[in-house]
Amino acid sequence: MNMIDLNELQLRGEKSFVTRRPLPPEKLDALSRNILAIKRKLNAVILAHNYQVPEIQDVADYVGDSLGLSQQAAATSAEVIVFCGVHFMAETAKILNPKKLVLLPDKDAGCSLEESCPADKLKALQDTNPNLYTIAYINCSAAVKALSDVICTSGNAVKIVNAAPRDRDLLFVPDENLGAWVMEQTGRKMTLWRGNCYAHVEFTHASIVRIRDQFPGAPLVAHPECTRAVRMLADEVCSTEKMVEYCRKSPATQIIIGTESGIIHRLRRECPEKTFIPAPTDNCRCNECRFMKMNTLEKLHDCMLNQFPSLELPEAILKRARLPIERMLEISARPIENAG
Repeated sequence: MNMIDLNELQLRGEKSFVTRRPLPPEKLDALSRNILAIKRKLNAVILAHNYQVPEIQDVADYVGDSLGLSQQAAATSAEVIVFCGVHFMAETAKILNPKKLVLLPDKDAGCSLEESCPADKLKALQDTNPNLYTIAYINCSAAVKALSDVICTSGNAVKIVNAAPRDRDLLFVPDENLGAWVMEQTGRKMTLWRGNCYAHVEFTHASIVRIRDQFPGAPLVAHPECTRAVRMLADEVCSTEKMVEYCRKSPATQIIIGTESGIIHRLRRECPEKTFIPAPTDNCRCNECRFMKMNTLEKLHDCMLNQFPSLELPEAILKRARLPIERMLEISARPIENAG
């Protein structure tokens, strides 16, 4: 592998491997102004995940990780929630706000983790052991949440698992890599569902070794959805929100980012004096989630203008899925010393 120019790496952090044609500045400005005007008219709030395209992040009221987005959805007084993320995230907002209109720019923006854990297969496994206590990573469907005892995010998974009953057999779904990392942190034994984030598992030990050799002074911060082979090379393993905090506090001027590269836009905005290097894969390209990048500024504008597509869920699912999410939010709010 040839030495990679730092400027080239930075550009990769701004581009999707699915080619996106940049908007002309005048159209970008007009769309952004229209979105903000419609937002005021609807009394809406725009929530965006850290992996969204830069132009969506720039018009959002809140940009964050799954935990922060859930907390914002639970606390908002807005009448309309516009969720710029993937399908399960909009479902979570609807579960927490069943009477409100929840809009999503692209209803087909899915998630490989969500798809890896069908509710019927989870129920079949649960039926084999009545002592199972199911901890579901938030990257799952509303139907799976409805079958779970508690939800977690990458930002609070350790705290949630530490709070789990000691007399129950723990089942962690659907991300086996996050689950394995949580077991390392907590010492709690868990049965792990065999699922993963397709974007994060493309980082390999070899690709990370190469980038660390090219930038030997740059620390690596990696997401726990990465494989153990990658996590072992990281200086810090954490959620995207904690990545932002790590980068703010780190004295390093160059930092390698081992997660979906959409976060680099936010990192550059909050730490303009630092250089962020998107970790490559063996295909020598920066990693992006094709589902996250299905949302565009045009789709955001149109969904708000037309108030469609909106998200609806059966009443029974809404009620049952709310319980483990509320349990997560309650545990997350506890002081750390009381979480065990």
